[in-house]
Amino acid sequence: MKFEDLRIGMFEEVGKTITEADVVNYAGLSLDINPIHLNNEYAKNSIFKERIVHGMLTSGLISAVLGTKLPGEGSIYLSQTLKFISPVKIGDTITAKAEIIDINPEKKIITIKTTCINQNKSIVIDGEAKVLKK
Repeated sequence: MKFEDLRIGMFEEVGKTITEADVVNYAGLSLDINPIHLNNEYAKNSIFKERIVHGMLTSGLISAVLGTKLPGEGSIYLSQTLKFISPVKIGDTITAKAEIIDINPEKKIITIKTTCINQNKSIVIDGEAKVLKK
């Protein structure tokens, strides 16, 4: 999509069910082997009572939306704020949504509201991204 085609209010989404393999693979790639993500016995004694998905694995779905759909190919991620609202569990289906809320035509920077929502329609991550689109 070209910069000139972008409009405030445009949005796109990407969805994925998070699997055990996703969590294990992410732990290996990121080196985040916190037992809250990988160890059932440890997680049973946590505030969550079960393993949870890495927050950054979940937020990675936002990057998928920005890089492939809106604003899409050629976008440069400048910044991202994230507020982790609820834990994501293995087997949850997460939909990442990106909605344009501001466009700076001089700098070609787009401000995008970013959210991740689970299958129960609860927001699990809320944030805002700035993206350069030439």
